[in-house]
Formats: sequence, structure tokens, C-alpha cells
Amino acid sequence: MIKDWLASAAFGAGWSLVCQVPESWARRLSVIAADFAWRRQGGGVQVLEGNLLRVLGRDVEQAELRAMSRQVLRSYARYYLETFRMQRIGVDRILAGMHDDSPNVALTMKYLESGRGVIYALPHSGQFEVAGAWIIAMGAGSFTTVAERLEPESVFQKFLAFREALGMEVLPTTGGPNPSGVMARRLREGKMICLVADRDLSDTAVEVDFFGEKALMPAGPAALAVQTGAALMPVSCWFVGDAEWGTYVHDEIPVPEHGTRREKVAVMTQQLATTYEKGIREHPEDWHMLQRIFVADLDPERLARSRQKAEAAAELAGAAEAGAANAGEPVP
Repeated sequence: MIKDWLASAAFGAGWSLVCQVPESWARRLSVIAADFAWRRQGGGVQVLEGNLLRVLGRDVEQAELRAMSRQVLRSYARYYLETFRMQRIGVDRILAGMHDDSPNVALTMKYLESGRGVIYALPHSGQFEVAGAWIIAMGAGSFTTVAERLEPESVFQKFLAFREALGMEVLPTTGGPNPSGVMARRLREGKMICLVADRDLSDTAVEVDFFGEKALMPAGPAALAVQTGAALMPVSCWFVGDAEWGTYVHDEIPVPEHGTRREKVAVMTQQLATTYEKGIREHPEDWHMLQRIFVADLDPERLARSRQKAEAAAELAGAAEAGAANAGEPVP
């Protein structure tokens, strides 16, 4: 109890301090913190550099790899700094500072106006929180997303209130209604879902080709598109200079005409991964992936157990789909 209270108090004090000091000071402090973490070269930095090896190539010089990981940590620190200061940044500055030349933003608004749901799927790159505020201001009005329930609960509630104030509906992954069911309802109502979706170690993860290796990514975005008919659009985000941002909404990934539901989801998730690759290659310094996502880096025993569970679940789903088809009933 005391530990949770101290963590909540420290978090609240840090958030308040970042918002109150001059922006130039806050940015300098974020660089100092990032460089300190980089020099320590802890587990997260080591995993990051392993991921960057796939992006930059195995023959990259060690000095270049280390320089890139330092840039990533500074970018990651900037992400948190700007997230904390979002209400100070303001919508006008976000609209003026966002670089985007994708025709699919207008198409997104057209879909929403016509009552068709839209799914934005994006990797952990750039400032996707600012991008979320931007798409709301551009006309989306609001969107639904998911977030891991942080500990202590008071910290999670602070994040929840902050995001809701920006127009986001945030569904906790645990301790609430099933997020997938709620998101499917929102999409059928013609609303928008935004999901950060380049890492998944659950039993339902889809194995994809990513930077020349096998990696695991969530099935959720593609599964929701197959289930509801919503438009699935990958999104790339990156930083521009010291105080602006870039985003690009890629073309819709269509649902394949043939195949089982599982096969369709696998094809669409691979297309997501391929599109993520393009954006990450262009801006590797803004890909904040400090967790293991490549199959070669994962625990083999845990991975084998997850695959067994996934195969068993797929067999049950396939049997249900076949049974419904034989009975002439639609699969829910």
C-alpha cells in the first residue's frame, strides 16, 4: 500500500514538474535521462540493439548501431515528454506541426461519415499519442483504443483520465469488459479504432516475416476487419525536427476473398508487417521497440506452448465455422 502510494505520488510529481518547467528545460532533461539509460546499456537497450540489427543489417558497424540506439532512446524520451505535456502543447500547435500528405485521411473521414468503421494499426514509432489527438481534431471526433492496466491503479487512472480528456475511449486489457467485443461494437457503429500493433506474445499472435526473420504480431486489427467489415489502414508516425511530427496513413488492406477466417487474418497481418517495415526503415531512430518480438529471441519452450494453444483454438474455431456453414448460418 505504501509502495503504491509512493509510486503514484512520484509519478504525479514528475508529470506536474514536466508540465510546469519551460519546454526547453524539459527537453534537455529528457535528453539527459535518455543518455543515462543508454550508457547503462541495460536489458532493454540490449534488446533494442538486437531489434535494430534486423533493421540496419547484421553487417552494421558497432559504433553505428550504438549511435542509432542512442537516437532511439532520445526519441523514446521525447515521446514521454510530449505525452505528459500534450495539454500544454494544444490542438492548434498539433494541427500546425503535423506533416501529412496522405489522401487516406480524407478517405477515413468519408468512411466515418458514411457509417463504416475504420481501424488504424501502427507500430511503436514516433509520437502516436499526438497523432491520435491530431486525427480527432481532423474530424474523427473520438476513437477507441486499448491499454495495459498499469500498477498501481492510481497511475493507470491518471493515464485514463488524461487520454479520455483528449477524446479517446481507453479499454483496459484486464479488469473490464472484453476489449475485442467492445471494439467490434464500436466498428459496427461506424466509429474508429486505433491500435498499436507490432508486438504480441499471446497465444493468438500471428507469425509474420519481418525484416527477413520471423516475428510475432497481434491478430486483433485484421481479425476485427474480417469480423466487422471495417477498413484496416496501417499508419506510420515519426518525429520532424525538434518540435514537429510526421504521419502517413497507408492504403487500406482489403479482406481476401478466399480462405478461412484464420487464413485471411494471417494474410492481412503480414501486409501490416510489410507496411510497418517501410516506415521503420525510413525512420529507424523513432522505432521504440525495447521488447523481444523476433521468434529467434524468444524462449523456445514458452513459444511451443503458445503455439499448441493457438493450434487447438484454431481447430475449435474451424470446426465451429464449418458447422455453421453446413447449417446455413452466418458465423458471428
